[in-house]
This record gives sequence, structure tokens and C-alpha cells, in this order.
Amino acid sequence: MSYQPRADIAERFAEIHPALGPDAALAEANRCLYCFDAPCTAACPTHIDVPRFIKKIASGNLRGSALGILEANILGASCSRVCPVDVLCEGACVMHRYNKQPIEIALLQRHAMDHFYEHGAKLAIAAATERTARVACIGAGPASLACAAELRKYGYGVTIFETRPLPGGLNTYGVAEYKLRASDSLREVDLVKSLGVEFRFGVRVGETIALNEIERNHAAIFVGIGLGPGGSLGLPGEKSNRIVDALKFIADYKTAQTFSIGRKVAVIGGGNTAIDAANAALRLGAEEVYMIYRRSEREMPAFQFEYENAKLEGVRFRFQTQPVAVLPNGIECFRIELGAPDASGRRKPEPVAGSNFQIECDMIIPAIGQSRFLQFLAEFRGVNLLDGSVIVNPETGQTSNPRYFAGGDCVNGGREVVDAVAEGKRAGLALAQWLESQHG
Repeated sequence: MSYQPRADIAERFAEIHPALGPDAALAEANRCLYCFDAPCTAACPTHIDVPRFIKKIASGNLRGSALGILEANILGASCSRVCPVDVLCEGACVMHRYNKQPIEIALLQRHAMDHFYEHGAKLAIAAATERTARVACIGAGPASLACAAELRKYGYGVTIFETRPLPGGLNTYGVAEYKLRASDSLREVDLVKSLGVEFRFGVRVGETIALNEIERNHAAIFVGIGLGPGGSLGLPGEKSNRIVDALKFIADYKTAQTFSIGRKVAVIGGGNTAIDAANAALRLGAEEVYMIYRRSEREMPAFQFEYENAKLEGVRFRFQTQPVAVLPNGIECFRIELGAPDASGRRKPEPVAGSNFQIECDMIIPAIGQSRFLQFLAEFRGVNLLDGSVIVNPETGQTSNPRYFAGGDCVNGGREVVDAVAEGKRAGLALAQWLESQHG
């Protein structure tokens, strides 16, 4: 897992939420009311005991604070950087009732976790008895990491199989550098590895190793493969080499640390990944970056704070605009009017006749969602799918094949890192209980 960030990329991607200093963290921790009913804890998908960890910061016990966070969320450091706290823990803070700023929970969580990693990063999660049954996790993203960490608490051996050379999933490859550096993601993987989890990289299940071999050597399997490549635009001229998928673009500058940026860049899409790509294009040297979205500002799927930050970065937004063709020097688009709501409740985009116009650009970055690994998922015998996602018991993560459990984006269709961690952790606990019932 060798990785050395390039200094010039680190300089371009200064963090948008700088860490709190010791005095600021202490002052912020002492603003907390330490609510007994803790709506912030309830709002966290992993249910971190927020008042408890903040109280420990206030008393100077930073390691104890970090251990409390890790007890609930093994990826507590990355979640402190990438969670949409405005709509989760901080959005639920009781300070809102008094027209005061919510407690900066994410920055306090980061403060405790950074201290933990800067002072040894040692965890004593050891089961009383090592079990003979082993579990295979397919994919090394947040869901599998959380599942593996949970299983190690109960003494079960875990092997994580990953096709890429680095673990961490989207934390390593797909989250913008100014939110989460690859090195920060990989140090969390090292923590999971220190618990006794085995990693095998460059392994493509079904090719490098047969699925029936994994089934033969493991008592159960957790599927945490995430989602596939970005979807096709379906436009004339799409084969142009000026088109780079958003996740590939982010992975290239973040991990391969190679990039070629256009002078004028058009990002197609309205989600958080589209915004990450647009902001990154500017930081990498693009003179102009346009975000093209076919609906209105109000209907953008991106979080509001992401949108506001992108405007500050200098991204130019073209709402109610639909691309229709890729041209040698740009994109042809037409204007959109929003009609009556469709079956999903969203207003249906309708083209405005005669409104065609061109946007000049020399690089196009689609960010219109990811595909599903349908062919691969079909190889898991007895595992049922719905609309390309794995069907599981939401309480346990168990699939229709009792030996298979699943979590993360391949189940939920693409949500937040903290949701993947919560699903992986639940599945790990349920797996341990199921293995106990089957193997003793």
C-alpha cells in the first residue's frame, strides 16, 4: 500500500475545512450541552456517542475520545471529513433551537481522530478466542472494512479481496482531495489491517480466483463491491478522447497523480461528484469550468453546502440545459423548461424548440451516475437483485443466500460513506451471530 502524494497536488488541494487547533477545539467542546437524549447521536447512521466523545475532549482525554468514536465507526477519521454533517449530526444539534450555531461536531471528531493517528494509532480489539471459520469480503471499500473490523472483535478470520492496487474504495479513489486525502484513507486501512485482517490486491474474483474456490475456503462471504463505471452520455461524438468520466478524473489526479486539464471544462451532472470534479478542474488549472444540469438549481441532487462552495470556487452553472451532441470544439445544448411532475414527483424536463446553442470547451467530464456490476452479481448463486441492487435484510445485511451478506453502494444504490460503514458494521455483527449458530 505504498503511496506518496505529490507536493504540487497537495498545494493545489488545501482542505476546505481546516483542522481546529487545541485551544479552539477545547473552547468548542465546552460549548456542547452534552444532551442526555443526544439527537446528534440518533442522526448519525453509525450512532457515535457524540456527547461522550466531546466531553472527553473537554477533559483533555483525546485518546479516550477517539476510542469512543472508533467503537462505533472504524472509519471515524474519514467520516469526520466527508460526512454531510449539515443534514446529519450537526443538522440535529439542539443549538438550532436557540438560534445559535450548531456544535462543530465533525471538526471535533477530526481533532480526536487526528490525535489518535499522530500518537501511535493502536487498537486493542482482540477476541478471547480465535475462531476457525473465515469470511471473505469482496471489495475493499468502507462497507467491507467496517464488516471486517466488526468480525475481528469476535475472533473470525477475514480476507478482503480487491481488484485495485490500493484499498479504501471511493475514500481512496473517488472523494475529492480537498475533502479526504488518499493518505488519510490508507491510514485507516492500516488500522483495520492491524486487527488481523488479510488483504489480497489485484484479485479479480471470477478471473484471478474462482468464486467457487472462495466459497470452498470461507464459511461466508460479504459483498461490498460498490458501483461500476460511470454511465454513457448517449450523445453523438461521445467517443471523443476529450471526454473523461468524473470518477476516473478524480482517481487519476488523486492516486495515479497524473492529469491533463483543459483550458475550458464542461462537467455534466448535478450531484456531489460533479461538484467535486468541477472544483478539482479549477484547482488543477482550468481557466473556466461550467456545470451543465438539465433541471433547476432547486432540484440539484448535490447538497446545498456543496453547491455554495462550488460557487465560491468559481464554477459557472448552466441550469435547465441539456447536452445533445459533442462537437469538435465543445458541446451543443438546448434550453429546458420544466413541465408537470413525472412518476417520481420531479418536474419533467422538456426541450425548448429552437433554443440550441453551443458551449465552447476542450474537456468534458460526465458525472451522471454509476453503472451496476450486473454480470458479476449474477454469479453469486441464490443472491436476488432488484433494479441492479442486492436485496438484503436491512437489519442484518443477509441476502437470499444465507452464506452471503452485503452492504454499501451495491445495496443502497450509492449513498454516503457513513451509510456504507453502518451497513458493513451491522452485517459484521449479524455474520458473527450467524457463524456462531452454524459452526459454534
